[in-house]
Amino acid sequence: MATLKHISSKNSDYTAIEAYLVYQHDAFTGKQLLDEQGKPKLRDSYLLDTLECGDFSFATACLLANRKYGKNTQHGDIKSHQYIISFDPRDAADNGLTMEKAQALGLKFCEENFPGHPAIVCTHPDGHNHSGNIHVHIVIGSIRTREVERKPYMQKPRDWREGMKHSSTAQTMRHLRVEVMELCEGAGLYQIDLLNGSKERVSEAEYWARRRGQLKLDRENAALTAAGQQPKQKKFETVKDTLRKQISSVLYRATSFEDFSDKLMQQYGIAVKESRGQLSYLPSGRTRFIRAKHLGDKFDKAAVLVTLQANAERKPKAQFKQDTIGKLVDIQAKLKQGKGIGYERWAKKHNLKAMAQTLILLEEKGLTDEDALDQRIAELDTKFHESLTVVKDLEGRMKANKELRYHVAAYTSTKSVAQQLKAAKRPAAFEEQHRAELTAYRAAAAYFKANNITKLPSPKKLEAEYAQLASEKAKFYEQYKEAKEELLKLKTAKQNVASFFREEELAQQER
Repeated sequence: MATLKHISSKNSDYTAIEAYLVYQHDAFTGKQLLDEQGKPKLRDSYLLDTLECGDFSFATACLLANRKYGKNTQHGDIKSHQYIISFDPRDAADNGLTMEKAQALGLKFCEENFPGHPAIVCTHPDGHNHSGNIHVHIVIGSIRTREVERKPYMQKPRDWREGMKHSSTAQTMRHLRVEVMELCEGAGLYQIDLLNGSKERVSEAEYWARRRGQLKLDRENAALTAAGQQPKQKKFETVKDTLRKQISSVLYRATSFEDFSDKLMQQYGIAVKESRGQLSYLPSGRTRFIRAKHLGDKFDKAAVLVTLQANAERKPKAQFKQDTIGKLVDIQAKLKQGKGIGYERWAKKHNLKAMAQTLILLEEKGLTDEDALDQRIAELDTKFHESLTVVKDLEGRMKANKELRYHVAAYTSTKSVAQQLKAAKRPAAFEEQHRAELTAYRAAAAYFKANNITKLPSPKKLEAEYAQLASEKAKFYEQYKEAKEELLKLKTAKQNVASFFREEELAQQER
């Protein structure tokens, strides 16, 4: 599943770029690693080529271009752009991907998409996370040194005229992602759909914060383990990770934007604001808001409103039943927190009603004996988890079935367009006109290849299989739901009885 990443740089030291590609660097500090003699250590393996540099080095070619066109003279000017194509770790074993082949693909990609720019193309055999993925760095000087032929994807003069600066816009990135998908398709490599946004967006800074935090946490846990203590936390979470979890926990229970913002503030101290149609979140303890686009797609305004609307439509189906048991309130603790006399009166009435409901339930179930109650809770807990396991398994199979049906439908509906491309007189124009259909066709073909599907299954059989899975899920889900409801009631009843007798004991001691 090749991915594409873009990094722009304002560093005017172009030699530092080549040094990073050639020499070993510390993954966290970014500093060059030195050998015993104090000299920079070369990387164990790499391939490097330059394009559009003439007889000069990449750094010299970029500096000459800056001087010739009078650009990149300010500190804030973008001096270079780096695009990183990371291939799937499985490609080496399954599809015969080598560093030489990856370098050739990188050179081809650079020639076709960044003509006229001084460029370095460098391939490394492994990522800094030791995942085994071959990846290609393509670094281009920001200024085009010659005018190039206009191609269908080029929209503005800056995309082909001499002396203009490269701009990595959303439209440019979309084109380049399609190019990466087609590059992998033509080379027979694994690929995913790069056109759909990620549900969770992790920036470069957050990625490294995760790695540094996890490394520190691992060291602390190792020290605790050596001292015979059990670590409390094994996975490090950034501020954004925690914020995503907290927002999600509230989002799926709120039914309006006011309810959503109120619950976030009450439960987690998170403030929400809207500016220019975009949401931002301010966690407790911070002074600057975090924009939704830096957290993920499901946290932006449109997605939040859709989820809240869906919750509001489901609310009538989730009304509490008449036999729902309320939990006893710890009145003394609430009074110490500053609650007034009015709250105390309400809490006493609430506790009387909750205790009456508790006694009625236990008598109806014949569970007034503590041992019988504990045994029934254990039985329901087992039934609850067994049903949940089956439901999760069926949901996974239904998801795979739905994904397969989607790709079968997409492949069938776009196959004729792919065949027309072969006979088109102007392939480039036809490609641009039918880009969406061809992308869907190639994504479906890549999915079939990745899952070793050589014969398309019948849509009717897939629908029948999905209906059968849905029927089984409904049956087990009903068992899960019934066990969960009764389990929650009995646990609440047990907790209420314990709280009641504890309050009585405290009152007796006071008397």
